[in-house]
Amino acid sequence: MQQPQFVTLERAADLIEDGMTIALGGMTVYRRPVGFVRALLRRPTPVKDLTLLCFTAGFESDLLVGAGCVKSVRSVYFGLESFGLAPMFTEAAARETIDIIEETELSLSMGMRARMHNVGFMPSRAWIGTDLPRLRPDVKTVTDPYSGEQLTAFPSISCDVAVIHGLEADREGNVKLNNNLGVDLELVYISDIVIATVERIVDRLERSVDGFLIPSTGINTIVHAPGGARPTSCYPLYPVAGGVFLDYVDACNNGRFRAFLDEFLAGGE
Repeated sequence: MQQPQFVTLERAADLIEDGMTIALGGMTVYRRPVGFVRALLRRPTPVKDLTLLCFTAGFESDLLVGAGCVKSVRSVYFGLESFGLAPMFTEAAARETIDIIEETELSLSMGMRARMHNVGFMPSRAWIGTDLPRLRPDVKTVTDPYSGEQLTAFPSISCDVAVIHGLEADREGNVKLNNNLGVDLELVYISDIVIATVERIVDRLERSVDGFLIPSTGINTIVHAPGGARPTSCYPLYPVAGGVFLDYVDACNNGRFRAFLDEFLAGGE
């Protein structure tokens, strides 16, 4: 298999096309690919009609929603953790200007597992006897051919492009994440294209107890992006920049999202 390409953030952002499903790695306010989202929003022609696929969606996803790039969201959680609600998503959801595909941790993991096994669905006892199927008419039921039990058939979830942020990459294209993995490993398996932004490029990656290595065969494109997760954290290199989150929430709550976004796009690496 061909080794990953090392490119700039701008070239990586150009891989995103209108209508794609893109997955943004990391967890809540930790190790999110914010630098990539900044590059995407800096494009002369804004991307539109995206479907965001996230285990948890946060600051980076809220920027895309506020900028009008997102048509649909499928995520277990959308918010800023201890900093409160994601303001632009909350507003869009209330106005019904975006589609929300209801997911639970189980439904999302089952859908990804089905994709990883190259089957159309994955059966489970989850959601049986709840109202959740009313919110997701695409989720069907099947009968277990061995026991006759009625099971939920969670459909396969695929993804066009996944973007993850890592600590390091070596020159062969292997990528190191810290141990707060979220579903980044699953995103590597279910996505057609995997982009990794990383803090450092090194000659050789070493295995350690505080990191996980993704082999180069799982990565298509690598970007050297120091500070690429800020204002979210990238342990052990830097913590969450809480002041930025507070400024963001304040700006959005006072109708100044566009002013915040313009300043955000003007800054960064």
